[in-house]
Amino acid sequence: MKSEDIQVVAFEIILHSGNARTMVHKAFAAMKEKNFKLSTENLKLSNDELLLAHKSQTNLLQEYAEGSHIDMEIILVHAQDHLMTTMTLREMAIEMQTLYEEVQNIEKRNQTKAKKTTG
Repeated sequence: MKSEDIQVVAFEIILHSGNARTMVHKAFAAMKEKNFKLSTENLKLSNDELLLAHKSQTNLLQEYAEGSHIDMEIILVHAQDHLMTTMTLREMAIEMQTLYEEVQNIEKRNQTKAKKTTG
């Protein structure tokens, strides 16, 4: 596989991972505003972008499996790092959303109890 082809794949991975990271950060912002519908939408969009990045990565792995020689270029290492950290960030965002929702549920229960006791 030519160096230019490897660079194209690397930039595809970086592009889609970057788009996914942006959507995850938008999801975090929506969570802080307790807009869980919007955060869920952003997390879904981030997953769509990660799938595109993953597809590029898979194509590269298939080339390798078919016997193509692939030089490990620094841009490819960077792309892989970008993809993996974004995937981890998204997983953390999903967990954070669960926590934010639980906190909101607790707050609602406490408000309901407070209203009942004050009358």
